[in-house]
Amino acid sequence: MSEPDPGAGERTPEQAHASVATVEEVVRAQLSKALGGRRGMVEAAVPTLLFTVMWLTTRELVLALVISIAAAVAMLVVRLVQRSTTQFVLNAIFGIGIGWLFVRIAASRGGSEDEQALAYFLPGLIYNSGYTVLLGFTCLIGWPLVGFMVGSVTGDPTAWHADRQVVRLCTKLTWLLALPCALRVAAQAPVWFAGQSGAMEADTAVAVLGIMKVGLGWPLQLAALGAMVWLLSRDATPVSTGARLDAGPSPT
Repeated sequence: MSEPDPGAGERTPEQAHASVATVEEVVRAQLSKALGGRRGMVEAAVPTLLFTVMWLTTRELVLALVISIAAAVAMLVVRLVQRSTTQFVLNAIFGIGIGWLFVRIAASRGGSEDEQALAYFLPGLIYNSGYTVLLGFTCLIGWPLVGFMVGSVTGDPTAWHADRQVVRLCTKLTWLLALPCALRVAAQAPVWFAGQSGAMEADTAVAVLGIMKVGLGWPLQLAALGAMVWLLSRDATPVSTGARLDAGPSPT
């Protein structure tokens, strides 16, 4: 009987990470894929920037929403024509759609245009709050979310947890990933509540929220990424360490 073709069927964990030497390389590659580079940053920032500028200059909420959606759709068309990934444009469109939904809910409850404009920023606050809680919780229970990035490459989503060194590294990286979300909530929530309660003029609150949404978006994410890259550059943890639960203890 001839030997099976090594390229056929499912890949073994060893094949899955054969081209990856260390956990640090795995995480760097996965983060680069998740963030989308400069173009992904622009696609995320432009719709919010347009919404904020249009609302402040025209005071037409529907017009501001339409223009921000139109910009996102235009970027989506370009992506489709170029046959490149549409993930980041679709993320932006989804975010705008959720914002529009919250605006409509505010309008249905009799909210003023100012209150509707503030409602547009509420999903972002909820998302960042939830993401902070989720990431922090995975660290506190000892199963940091970044560890599953390693598992996705090794072929076993949980075997990395057997290695304490990998768990410690992934815990630090997960806290760094959570930090931008926590800072956004800490900065934006007081402004949102001040605008909603009347302690701050709604126009001012919307302007500040729009600026912070862009300014604390990718710039803050890049700062956290820089810290993660620095942390990842300090060590070289073999990706196979602890990844094979049936391999027994490593030789001393």
